[in-house]
Amino acid sequence: MRQGSFERKTKETEISVQLDLDGTGKAAITTPIGFLNHMLELFSFFSRIDLALKATGDVNVDFHHTVEDIGICIGEAVVRALTSKAGIHRFGHAATPMDEALTQVVVDISGRPFLVYRAIPLPEKIGEMDSELFEVFFQAFAFRAQLTLHVNMLYGDNGHHIIESCFKGLGRAMRQAVKVTANDIPSTKGVL
Repeated sequence: MRQGSFERKTKETEISVQLDLDGTGKAAITTPIGFLNHMLELFSFFSRIDLALKATGDVNVDFHHTVEDIGICIGEAVVRALTSKAGIHRFGHAATPMDEALTQVVVDISGRPFLVYRAIPLPEKIGEMDSELFEVFFQAFAFRAQLTLHVNMLYGDNGHHIIESCFKGLGRAMRQAVKVTANDIPSTKGVL
């Protein structure tokens, strides 16, 4: 079973994550950031990764620490669930529409952390969340999960729709990338 868990407690946040890469997309998300809860539920559903996450943080300061640490914790749980990465498809790609918005998300579980984040103009806040924090989340997730992640917002008018297409796309791309399709390590180097 490809399951991973991780707990992180700092002076700023307290977070616990459990996930199952071979789940059904069942989510139990509790954070003080309602819009992020919604996005993580979408990620879980479209990735088919079962995700249980509880987080508290110093949101009276702002949401930055909590958002970043949630990305770190989910990324670490993914790494722990993947173990050797033997047999995974490795790559995932999704072009995901949400009404007038279209986003392309591409994942390579390469062991080489990198983020390319090409945003279009967004409202300053979506829900109660600062729009700049979505890049913070994706970077923390990609670097801790040790994967290359490209998030390309192609177009859209509604900030909620644009970000929703990003999280659905990340889910769809991860579903492809973590799927077991062989027995060997998917690299000519023999390691990831």
